Amino acid sequence: MDEVAVQSKARQFMAGLDLSMISTDLSVYINKVRARLKTEELGEGESGYTLTKRDGTSTIIVNELERIQRQRFSTCHEIGHLVLELGSNHEETPPWSYVKRHENEIWCDVFAAELLMPFDSFKRDVDNEEPSFDLVERLSRKYRTSFAATASRVTALSDYPCAFITMDSSVIRHASRSAPLRKLNAWVAPRTPIPPGSVAYELIKNDERSAESSMIPQDVWFSDWLQGYDLVELSKHYPEYNETFSLIWFDVDDGPDEPVNTFRREPQTDGELLKELDGVLPWPGKRKRR
Repeated sequence: MDEVAVQSKARQFMAGLDLSMISTDLSVYINKVRARLKTEELGEGESGYTLTKRDGTSTIIVNELERIQRQRFSTCHEIGHLVLELGSNHEETPPWSYVKRHENEIWCDVFAAELLMPFDSFKRDVDNEEPSFDLVERLSRKYRTSFAATASRVTALSDYPCAFITMDSSVIRHASRSAPLRKLNAWVAPRTPIPPGSVAYELIKNDERSAESSMIPQDVWFSDWLQGYDLVELSKHYPEYNETFSLIWFDVDDGPDEPVNTFRREPQTDGELLKELDGVLPWPGKRKRR
């Protein structure tokens, strides 16, 4: 199983359902898997689990102490276990650990994101919008999803070369990249130190919570890559949760418009690599940093 297969299964599951009320009512999904939803007080770090009877009906239990956004995500995550027929491995790692979590849990997270932020409507909301925390917060309110889940979805569907990076106080935990950024061969490695010179690094160092738009050399984040271009970076730091987020992207005319050969650190010109029909338009412009 891979991410594309999970997304395909989620969209097949959603096909033909009335999704007009999912921002407030998930019963259309719950009913389809023959389940009922219960909320009760669970232990710290336990978001939810599912009990399934021999007759195929299930009860999904989610933690009533968690925020409603988290409860909704946990509900759809548990539906993912049922639809994908993947066993639960919640006990192995905390739910926020992207790097160490069991693969089954990651796939169910992908499934949940598809259910909560349906592709067609979410893509319309993202199209032609520059990445920003304002956009993330607006869509988070609309779809009643967490900031992190919404930001990951925004970058995944954006036409901008962008990434949403999740960190703790010192290390990169996870990076969600848009298709245009992946096509440029830009990579943010997990389990590596937060790079000095980044906005996130300065926030943590100075114990500040947020920073406005700031232009930084792209090689701060993409060390094995081209030099001479600028990135926009927005960051938020939550010391009480040991979490830091950065949203980075190339502004109009600020990034390369061809895939980068990371071995020679120069644009690739192999025509075969540029002709892949993936529905993503090449990123325009290539203004160099002054």
